[in-house]
Amino acid sequence: MADQSTQQRLAAVLAADVVGYTRLMEEDAEGTVAAWQAARDGIIHPAVANSSGRIVKLTGDGFLAEFPTVHEAVNCAIAIQAGLASSALDFRIGVNLGDIIDDGEDIHGEGINVAARLEGLAEPGGICISGDVYNQVRNRIDAPYQDMGEQDVKNVSSPVRVYAIRPGDGAARTQPEEQPIPDKPSIAVLPFDNMSDDAAQEYFSDGITEDIITELSKISGVFVIARHSSFTYKGKSVTLKQVGAELGVRYVLEGSVRKSGERLRITAQLIETATDHHTWAERYDRNLEDIFAVQDEVARQVAEALRVALKPGERERLAHVPTQNLEAYDLFVRSRAAPWPPTRINILTAQNAYSRVVGMEPDFAGGYAGKSFTHSLVVQFGHSDDAKADLRIALELAERAVELDDGFAGSFSALGSAYSALGRHDDAIAATRRAIELQPGDADSQAAYGRCLMFAGAGDAAVDAIQTALRLDPQYVDGPYLVMLGRALYLAGRYQDSVDAYIRNEARRGPLATNAFVYWIAAHGHLGQIEEARYRAELARDYLPDFSAVGNRFLRTILIEGEIEAIVEGFRKAGLMEYIGRDIPG
Repeated sequence: MADQSTQQRLAAVLAADVVGYTRLMEEDAEGTVAAWQAARDGIIHPAVANSSGRIVKLTGDGFLAEFPTVHEAVNCAIAIQAGLASSALDFRIGVNLGDIIDDGEDIHGEGINVAARLEGLAEPGGICISGDVYNQVRNRIDAPYQDMGEQDVKNVSSPVRVYAIRPGDGAARTQPEEQPIPDKPSIAVLPFDNMSDDAAQEYFSDGITEDIITELSKISGVFVIARHSSFTYKGKSVTLKQVGAELGVRYVLEGSVRKSGERLRITAQLIETATDHHTWAERYDRNLEDIFAVQDEVARQVAEALRVALKPGERERLAHVPTQNLEAYDLFVRSRAAPWPPTRINILTAQNAYSRVVGMEPDFAGGYAGKSFTHSLVVQFGHSDDAKADLRIALELAERAVELDDGFAGSFSALGSAYSALGRHDDAIAATRRAIELQPGDADSQAAYGRCLMFAGAGDAAVDAIQTALRLDPQYVDGPYLVMLGRALYLAGRYQDSVDAYIRNEARRGPLATNAFVYWIAAHGHLGQIEEARYRAELARDYLPDFSAVGNRFLRTILIEGEIEAIVEGFRKAGLMEYIGRDIPG
């Protein structure tokens, strides 16, 4: 038999087994096998399929599965444990993100070894995840996390940070702040209900919801809440009045999706949040191939119901179809949050996903734009092994995205990020402005514009753009907006506002990346808040023992002219000379 080609990649891996399987078999072999089969066929297989995963292997007492994202892997683990609550069997589950080798029939590597060891550390009915997994899901999945500290793992050279999840224990979140109502028609599109018989179609209905949000964001006369904030209400029992207050909108669009073979039924209704009054409703029975046309029609009819006139060019942009490959488009959409926070592993995870998008659909600009952005990020955040090569690739990919689709806002956001990383700030600002022209209500486009302004040193203008992104996506807790705002406010000399932004970010997301502490500490120093500055500096050293003001790769790649001196001065004012670092310019 010919050798199978092998592939090495980063993957989310879930390992699970039955607690005390040997003893159970000795006590009641037939009953144990029957319970395992029921769990496998009734709970495990559907949960893995519903989370876009694949079961790589089944053993007598467990299984190994792979997922495209850690978010899906952890959600699957929680769903499995919830489904098994009434089973005669108890499972332990471990989830890890790491390198694997796929030989076409099986997967191997340290990433799997760690997942298996994590599973062994879990309590019966519990889940253990690695620190890398925790960093990506802690603010995306509302679950009770327990820090188990660093654990020695067999056949792994360094200890692994481990967190336990105990489904069902519950976890409370702070209540979202109420938002002011904009002075133009405002709307939130809540996740459409999946009415199909197949639970695996959940992602299809979610995709339609996200696409309708995207279409509405192309209309300048409509204020539409971004997908991250809208999806925080998925599966929750809330009143429309509550949604309206927390998101600051007058209207909510609700609906449902039923997919049967090649036929599609979509219902949609527009409701006033204050009165529950139905302003508009429609049902669409179409062929699956007409999906993008239906989403265009929904957006146009919602605009008409809101009495919003389309400006020149907006009708054509609504009719624009980015790709007919729904699978590639779905992966593109699900990968947009993957780089944040911008750790090396998060950026490379996103880069891998976008590479898959390009392979699935070579004529779709989104794959090239997304991958370009990751090459810019890996340079801007100091993770690149070859900055010149990464920047060349970032620019080439962004230019290819624009060439393929100059009506796609993401193409120009990626181009702007590449220009910004190359130091071509005027070009970067122009490119991201074009992205906003194409999609004025898109939070990501506004954030890309703000980021380019920030790297150009235009603090005040960057603050305005980032605050616009925050207002469009007020509950995007795992996004970078507040950290960006903190630095932009620092650049603008608004030190107390900068401190407040970092405090808000820490309250919503937990500990900051160590690099953000530099601006936070320097701001305290400029304000004369000595005790606060020292506390933050000591906290930063807890996370990164060699932390210093200007002695790390990240800051050296993004600091603008005069910024090092301002940071050093802030640390000096706080009396933190030992934290400044050895390599002070000049």
